[in-house]
Amino acid sequence: MADPQDLAGDAVAGLRAPGLVIIAGPPGAGRTTHLRAAAATMPGPVFAGGGLAMLRTVPALALSRAVRARLPGHDVHLLAEAVRSRVKGGLLVLDDLQYADPATLAALPLIARHCRVLAALRTPHRVDPAVLASATRLDVPPLDRAAATDLARRAGGQLDEPALAAVVDRAGGNPLAISALARQAGAGRGAPAADIDQVAYAIATALADLPRPARTALAALGLLGRPAPAALLGPGASDLVTAGLVGDAGDGLVPTSTYVAETAAGLLDAEARTDLHRRLAELTPPAEAARHLAAAGDPAGAFRRALAAADATAGGDRAELLLFACDLPVAIDPRVRVAAADAALTAGRPRAAAAVLDTGEPLGVDADALRGEALLQAGLPARARDAVRRIPDDAPAGVLAARDRVLLLADLALDPPAALDRAGALAATASPGLAAAVAAVHAVHRTDGWATALAAAAADLADRPAARAAAWQLVETLAADGRLTESAAAARTAAQTCRADLAYGWETRFLAAADWALALHGAPPLGPGNAPGDPDEVQRRAANLADRSLPDDARAYATAAVALVEADTGLLAAARARLGDALDHPATGWVSREAAWLDGQPDRATAGPGGQGLLGGLAAITSRWAGHDLGARDAPPIPEHVPAAARRTLLAWATGTGFAAAADAWTPTALREQIRCLLAAGLHETTPGRAVDALLTAEKLADAAGLTILAGRARRGLRRHNVQRDVRSPRSGSKLTNREADVLRLVAAGEPTRRIAGQLGISAETVDTHIRAGMRKLGARTRTEAAALAFANDLGEVSR
Repeated sequence: MADPQDLAGDAVAGLRAPGLVIIAGPPGAGRTTHLRAAAATMPGPVFAGGGLAMLRTVPALALSRAVRARLPGHDVHLLAEAVRSRVKGGLLVLDDLQYADPATLAALPLIARHCRVLAALRTPHRVDPAVLASATRLDVPPLDRAAATDLARRAGGQLDEPALAAVVDRAGGNPLAISALARQAGAGRGAPAADIDQVAYAIATALADLPRPARTALAALGLLGRPAPAALLGPGASDLVTAGLVGDAGDGLVPTSTYVAETAAGLLDAEARTDLHRRLAELTPPAEAARHLAAAGDPAGAFRRALAAADATAGGDRAELLLFACDLPVAIDPRVRVAAADAALTAGRPRAAAAVLDTGEPLGVDADALRGEALLQAGLPARARDAVRRIPDDAPAGVLAARDRVLLLADLALDPPAALDRAGALAATASPGLAAAVAAVHAVHRTDGWATALAAAAADLADRPAARAAAWQLVETLAADGRLTESAAAARTAAQTCRADLAYGWETRFLAAADWALALHGAPPLGPGNAPGDPDEVQRRAANLADRSLPDDARAYATAAVALVEADTGLLAAARARLGDALDHPATGWVSREAAWLDGQPDRATAGPGGQGLLGGLAAITSRWAGHDLGARDAPPIPEHVPAAARRTLLAWATGTGFAAAADAWTPTALREQIRCLLAAGLHETTPGRAVDALLTAEKLADAAGLTILAGRARRGLRRHNVQRDVRSPRSGSKLTNREADVLRLVAAGEPTRRIAGQLGISAETVDTHIRAGMRKLGARTRTEAAALAFANDLGEVSR
């Protein structure tokens, strides 16, 4: 059976890397004690917070208590990133996870990807198992009889052996129950009946010795769930300080045990609890007061306070307050529901927006249009179409435009040809949202002028949600057509707009998509940091982005971008590790197969879904290469709807000729694919001179771009033609220093500059200096190539 020190040690051992460790146990088992013991032995800063039973509906409360900052509870990815950026290499400690608010629980798995998180969880609980799926759980064992007897003896004073035995028998190894029951027995009050909840009885007995004002003050702290000034708590605050039940947190008094404070609140009778909530409503800001009034049984008062608070704020906070108001058991004006849905939709919560309007009663055409848009954004096009069909043709112009937008985009998802017909009838629209929908239809069907129309819709910020959706479709459609530099430019422009609006989720999606397009395009390096498309710059940005908390699309594109650069430059181990737990996405799926082919594992590169667009074409090309390396003779059908360069390349594979022309077709699109076509020409050309010329060109382009693996394939092809090529020698005879070797080893492991600096205790500028020195000594044109060369040679000889 584990003792407390063992449990703390196990927790520390489980947090050597980012992750979530849960200390679980029943009430009074000592979870908080173990939590503090483990946190005390961890290096670095500790950020301690936790959930509160009375305020479990307040968004991000548990995390806000930990980092002592107001956090964006309406956006789970931004919330996780805000916490990660503060905790960094420290330790996040969350007590009473069973009381944590939904926003905290949703963000916890994202935070645990990047930070060390230690939490205490009372059992039983109702926390979603998905939140705890990747956690390491440590259960607090009950005290054995010897330890329980020793604790009872120390807590109860001069108790005889029969009394000690009775306390131990009734407490069942629970430390809190043992201590409280022993004190009660020591005071001469005897032991409680065996059928009473021992922990609750123990706490109630202990609190009974406090003066009434002190019990009220402690209950108030339990209801508030935050530090409070002594003046707010009343005359009992000083008694709590004297008794050691509260401490000074700097911004007010906090209970030493939130569980005891919440139990004190729970011990109040209904009338006293109601009175206390009413008093707190008079002393707290409107948003907080609304929740106290609701708890006091005054929903009408809570509704008024929530609306007043909503009028004084914006963004996600406004949405949260209006949604709270609409959940109260009072008559809700349809205009309030529409306002709540509009705020929720703007804050990126389409399902909440749809739910608040789903009353079963008609709320008006404005509500119908808004609910249709919410269902559409929630990915339910059929239900969205049904929601707006009852809007009549004589509705106001703005409502009609919103209706037609929903119908058009629902048709695009369910019946694309019908959508094109409908779009033709709506082409001359002045509504930004409807214009964006029409442009989306034309983009899917690639009608003339689709890119210009979609770019105009993306730039029209009169309807920001529609503009962002249009910009995202523009970025992905341009990339699918092989127009990678245009896609990257559109993505970076959209990211700047989203940054100005503090739309974190959208901003990171666009930034990741831009880096993915540039990584695939493969602009030759122009020197360190000289161009946005420089592979080193792309790798640095994408790696730093992938180290954050991101929406799935952003994480997939960032991971694919950095893994492709790593694989192409020879950092295959780093690329494999990065792709090992990558999301299921077309970009990461293709890069995984491409990395396997580059690594000499063609059997792992043949399988995979087809698809359309550029990625579909690239997947088919990788399969052709893998089949060639395995000696396969079959030529699978050429996928439909792939860019011309990909189609020409696949046709060359099917016929065995035309690779040089295909290479030229890739010139404005993707350098690495141009090189692969030249490699294929070297394999298939029947005239040796032409084959050698193609391989020499491939080698030159690959060397200039730092594409180590493809350059090596070109040299192997040349050797088959008896053309011996010497691998480039270092430009400097100097050996790597220890620090340069350490830095390059971490670069080879895929670490970004920021994390290398943190691990080695040096500045980011010093890291860059060591990388540039290593590049010079190894004759590398990029940092990733330098790491690959050093890694391949086991860092060679290092100067001492």
